[in-house]
Amino acid sequence: MFRNLTPVVKNLLLITVLAYFIGGFLSIDMAMLAGLRNPISPEFQPWQFFTYMFIHGGLGHLFGNMFALFIFGPLLEQFWGANRFLIFYLVTGIGSGVIYAGVNYWDMQGMRNDAQTYMYNPNPDDFSGFVSSHATRFYGNFYDIIDDFEKNPDSEVLKNETKEIVSAVYDRYASIPMVGASGAIFGVLMAFALLFPNTELFLLFFPFPIKAKYFVGVYLLYEIYQEFNRAPGDNVAHLAHLAGALIAFIMIRLWRKDRTKFY
Repeated sequence: MFRNLTPVVKNLLLITVLAYFIGGFLSIDMAMLAGLRNPISPEFQPWQFFTYMFIHGGLGHLFGNMFALFIFGPLLEQFWGANRFLIFYLVTGIGSGVIYAGVNYWDMQGMRNDAQTYMYNPNPDDFSGFVSSHATRFYGNFYDIIDDFEKNPDSEVLKNETKEIVSAVYDRYASIPMVGASGAIFGVLMAFALLFPNTELFLLFFPFPIKAKYFVGVYLLYEIYQEFNRAPGDNVAHLAHLAGALIAFIMIRLWRKDRTKFY
């Protein structure tokens, strides 16, 4: 099986896996070092649009992405050639990071405006609204202070405490790095589905073979649902996944050849 690995796929696998284990061996927080920060963050650097693709937050995250690259990447590299496949992988990965960062920047602008407004006029209703809008995953941690503040709306102690909480929530979300090759991997999946739509896949979590076009289609619908119905505690960048697939779709159309479907 490993003999079928193509050069670019093999090198991408090697670089990404080494980055994960070297970081662990040297006790370096690779996400904080090379992850993609929100452009509003003082830690943001343009080169993070490239480096974030090779950093993963956990072994499961790493395995899922690299397994998909291992399975679907070689056939695309054989079809396009090494140079074009590498360009495709980098453009979908970097492009999905740019789109995600742009949307995230817009969201953070709204949070910053709400935070600044609260600093000028701290009150129980606005504090509860800020937490429910911008810190849903932590809402349960603030039940007691919300209740106390509603009972004592003029308390200077509670006003200062809630201002500190609002500031901390903003700083936390502004500095959370995004990591992972998922944008590029969804680009690979989209390309595979467009170029080899009727190839039957035998997957562990499907009890029957499924054509690539149906598998990727269902997967994308799931990502769309998750993005617009985000569960508390869900820190997956579903938008970046969708962005990678969209960029791949556009690139495939631009690279269209006389024959675009293979089996």
